[in-house]
Amino acid sequence: MVDVSSRSSGATKRVRLGPEERRLQLIHLGAEMLADRPLEDISVDDIAKQAGISRGLLFHYFASKQEFHEAIARHVSTEFYTAVMPDRELSLFDMLRDSIERFVDYAIGHSAAYHSVLRGPASRTPDMTDYVNETRGAIADLIVSELPLPPDDPDLARLTLAIRGWIAFVEETILTWMVEKPISRESLVDLLVESLPALALSPALISALRG
Repeated sequence: MVDVSSRSSGATKRVRLGPEERRLQLIHLGAEMLADRPLEDISVDDIAKQAGISRGLLFHYFASKQEFHEAIARHVSTEFYTAVMPDRELSLFDMLRDSIERFVDYAIGHSAAYHSVLRGPASRTPDMTDYVNETRGAIADLIVSELPLPPDDPDLARLTLAIRGWIAFVEETILTWMVEKPISRESLVDLLVESLPALALSPALISALRG
């Protein structure tokens, strides 16, 4: 267990954290910093100061600054994946629209983190690319699992590929939209929802989404 100092109402309070709790605290502090700076600009010294620990102790939990940044990115990706989990009580169309709305709202509410993970210099490192691709793959699998197609449908592979491409389209469109907001949020959601069946070119999916 480790002692940390925190201030509340002017008083200093000692808090003891276990190794995993400390590691999560550091990751959360890093994720919070993405609100006003890109991932690559998150300072190890600033994090250590906020956590009330030495710079050296931070590297007890992370082998390098890059590993720490990657842990932050992984956390953000997991948080995003959780945010867009489908509501299976809804119809397929409403499920898709609900998930897209939460996708957009998450990106708006975490714009710095969203931009940093997808576009920042750190996004071009192999490990970071792997984390982003894993999240895309997991989201694609979620969508595929809800489609009204049997597992042995010969069109499933093509459709899965199209959905992966659609996810990248959604990410890029939201990034572009957040810069100038040329259309309303509602129009953006409409565009993203309608683009899936249009891109997939699947009569079964179009029928399910519009039926």
